[in-house]
Amino acid sequence: MKQQVDFAADNPLPPDMLARPDLFEYLMHIDGQVFRAVATRQTVKVKFGQRYYFIKRHNGVGWMEILKNWMTFKRPVVSASNEVAAIQALTDLNIPTTPYVAHGVQGCLPASLRSFVMTEDLGDIVTLEDVAINWQTQRPRLQYKRALIRQVAEIAGKLHAHGIYHRDFYICHFCFKRQDDGQWPPALYVLDLHRVEIHRPPSVPMQIKDLAALYFSAMDAGLSRGDWLTFYKHYYSAWPVQDWRVQMGASVWQAVRTRAQKLYIKYQRKLRSGVAM
Repeated sequence: MKQQVDFAADNPLPPDMLARPDLFEYLMHIDGQVFRAVATRQTVKVKFGQRYYFIKRHNGVGWMEILKNWMTFKRPVVSASNEVAAIQALTDLNIPTTPYVAHGVQGCLPASLRSFVMTEDLGDIVTLEDVAINWQTQRPRLQYKRALIRQVAEIAGKLHAHGIYHRDFYICHFCFKRQDDGQWPPALYVLDLHRVEIHRPPSVPMQIKDLAALYFSAMDAGLSRGDWLTFYKHYYSAWPVQDWRVQMGASVWQAVRTRAQKLYIKYQRKLRSGVAM
């Protein structure tokens, strides 16, 4: 069966491990701290030498899952290759994300592909969801809050200007290293790229979906009108003038607000019924 394992040019893995003839199966089965596990995907944290890594494993999704995605107009994610491409795309734009270490794939048919992507652990991190929860009880310094908002806006704008859509674009997927909290502002990293879609030319519907998810996830952060205007201003800083003049229409932002409000209502209903989203 066709099988391939690739590594980052400066990969830090131990030489004896790289020499294993069964490396693909070894990384697909090595035990570690399980961070997430769903039907066909598992993320584990492992240690090699003195460093920690995350391995995200994909097992065949099956033809029914692929068909279901296409019938609902969603592009199916069938392997870790999607996340590898996303990491490279963000790296090319100088947007910090989890550093790529290795990638392996086995098989040919999309429904039965087995694959993994390995990334370096960022260490002790703080997500913007953690930060926003604290803002509910402890009012942040205005300059600090606006600096974080500006970074999120600039990252979102740069991604969308290049036709890159996260598709899980919530504030919990932005983080900074706790050791960098004293910096002004701390550098933000973008996490969880496995559903990223690169769509050229840029897609307004996908832009709206990403921004609505971001808006929804920040609704309980106590953001003011001035905060939202800060986001709006810096979001377009990465766009070529000829593009953002078209994209900044009121209808786009009204669609973002409407979609975000629907997500929020749905989320509140699930909270009341005791079902997590």
